[in-house]
Amino acid sequence: MTLFSHYLAYCSLISLLVGSCSFPAARTEADSTESFPTSLELPNYGNGEDIICYEGFTVSYNHSTLIPNWVAYQLTADELDGYYNNKSSIFSRDPNLKGRQASREDYSHSGWDKGHMCPKADLRWSEKAYWQSHYFPNICPQNHNLNGGDWNSLEKSVRRWAKRYGCVWVVCGPVIDSCRYGTIGDAMVQVPDAFFKAVLVHDGSSFHAVAFVMPNRSGHQSLRRYTCTVDQLESILDRDIFPALDDDVEASVESSSNWKAFGF
Repeated sequence: MTLFSHYLAYCSLISLLVGSCSFPAARTEADSTESFPTSLELPNYGNGEDIICYEGFTVSYNHSTLIPNWVAYQLTADELDGYYNNKSSIFSRDPNLKGRQASREDYSHSGWDKGHMCPKADLRWSEKAYWQSHYFPNICPQNHNLNGGDWNSLEKSVRRWAKRYGCVWVVCGPVIDSCRYGTIGDAMVQVPDAFFKAVLVHDGSSFHAVAFVMPNRSGHQSLRRYTCTVDQLESILDRDIFPALDDDVEASVESSSNWKAFGF
């Protein structure tokens, strides 16, 4: 079995182990001024990765698969008060990025959605950042039911956690395992087998993290059934997720999930 297959087996058990919990106390005003290490959202990456720093998020773009390796961003409660909103979605290539990119033609009539990794709804504080989220380096072929369903529910939960704690750090992206869905378009854009998202919060005294892996297919279930620890996600991706944390903190935070901190 692959690591991803082991994860799917794990998902079938996790909901039996997790109960419903209420949120802990909200952050205080003093908590919001606490200093944290910079770029907590950035995972470990190699020298060969094409790292693109957009206004509201960072992308590691893969010019072979034509989808991101990962997308990372920090979201604050204040940013959720942004007013910019344009219901039209005009997807385009990044005009400043050299090398191969996907195009609208690759997705046309493919049966797959243009799925945002960093959601446009998290970027309404900036018109520029909002439209940069429509660049193809931030986009993956995504099952329509997943895009509008459980993935969307997870995005809304992330915004709720940002409101609750004042800030969240997020890294997300595709999982490539067996390539069961092949590619789309003349450029051969890789269709992911699944998608991951890791979320880090600070409750005023401690860090807490949780990770999710969602197969790229139709279906609906509670978010807790997609959860895993960050350590388990790192095994699937073969990548260190929150390396900017102090080693002792990282080991503690990533080896278990504090379900109560995320309302599970």
